[in-house]
Amino acid sequence: MRLNSVRIHQMAATVIERLKTRGLLEIQGKPEAVVQKVEAAITTELNVEDRLNSDVRDMLKKYEREFNEGRADYQKMFSMVKQKLIKERNIVL
Repeated sequence: MRLNSVRIHQMAATVIERLKTRGLLEIQGKPEAVVQKVEAAITTELNVEDRLNSDVRDMLKKYEREFNEGRADYQKMFSMVKQKLIKERNIVL
């Protein structure tokens, strides 16, 4: 995950505040509970890409020799495999 929990909390609180300011959201009860739900949603979405990247790295481990010998480009292969998995898994990033 690229963002720490403090930054995610700030983002969630900002989203909630902007929605309230524009009259698009009305909260009954504790606003912090809504912020926590938005934080959880943001964290879940960020973890999707982290898991995807991990899967790609695992898949490319068997080609480590080719990468080390310069017969294949790791970055290019990473990108290609990632795009393939995104399509196969219907992931929206």
